[in-house]
Amino acid sequence: MPADLMKHFRFLNLFFAIIILAVLVQCKKDNHISGNAKNPSSETIKNDTVKKVEEIKPQITYSAFIFPTKKKDSAMAAFNKEFSEEERYTILALNRLDSKNKWRADTLAVPDIFDHTLMAYSPFPKNIETLKEVKKMVFFSYPIQAYALYESGKLIKWGPTSMGKKSAQTKRGLMFANWKKELAISTVDSDWKLPFNVNVHNTLGIGWHQYDLPGFPASHSCLRLLMDDAKYLYNWVDTWILNKGGATLKANGTPVIVFGDYQWGGKKPWKNLINNPVSNDISLDEMNEIIKPHLNKILREQKNREEVEAGSLVEE
Repeated sequence: MPADLMKHFRFLNLFFAIIILAVLVQCKKDNHISGNAKNPSSETIKNDTVKKVEEIKPQITYSAFIFPTKKKDSAMAAFNKEFSEEERYTILALNRLDSKNKWRADTLAVPDIFDHTLMAYSPFPKNIETLKEVKKMVFFSYPIQAYALYESGKLIKWGPTSMGKKSAQTKRGLMFANWKKELAISTVDSDWKLPFNVNVHNTLGIGWHQYDLPGFPASHSCLRLLMDDAKYLYNWVDTWILNKGGATLKANGTPVIVFGDYQWGGKKPWKNLINNPVSNDISLDEMNEIIKPHLNKILREQKNREEVEAGSLVEE
């Protein structure tokens, strides 16, 4: 092709490219003027709305899984077949049972949504403003046989427990975590091994640890937990600080409040979830009433611990 003709074609290509670009720019402007273009502010609002919806606690409903007395084995087989191992763990935990004691089940409350962390089913308030200055806080509720952990007023974990039976009830009120031992031996019976034990009352020998959860308060005043929960609390909790000789207490550990009373001989509270999904919920007002008598002492002990820890760092 002659050089003059090549130049002519290049000029035409460049000319058409400029025309097409101009048309595209004008179309974009026209769309913006007519309101057809995406509105950035509207998109932001939409995203924010979705985010807020996701933060709302899901509405859980519960159905009953019944184990007839005369057909308990076949019902258990059906239970094992219908639900996965993780789902069974969740169901049993909500009914204050561990896998070892699932044979005790008669009627289980089964959620329609499964959350292995259990946080979707929490009966405790998500946030407690009263505790915003408290770094760590533990609660054990006798009425619903459950524990809760808070950090700066935010619920980070909750789960099932089995507390002291009627004849050996767990002491109520404010206590503090003392010492911990990865494997302790019960003072009641030397054959009882207590993994991940954290003592909260040294003279009475009360502590939390892993042990059987039979679906009701059954311990000799201790606070029984599932194995995974016992491990978590063991690693999370702060224990007391003693002097070098171990004879003097310099600072208390994480505060613990045990509160309320169990409906001895009555219907197990978690069975009420079948008819009323919020029947076990503890209101914010109730929690505040439990906390307020102890708050000043909790904050004093926390401040003292901070000073002791700061002094230890200076000495080092």
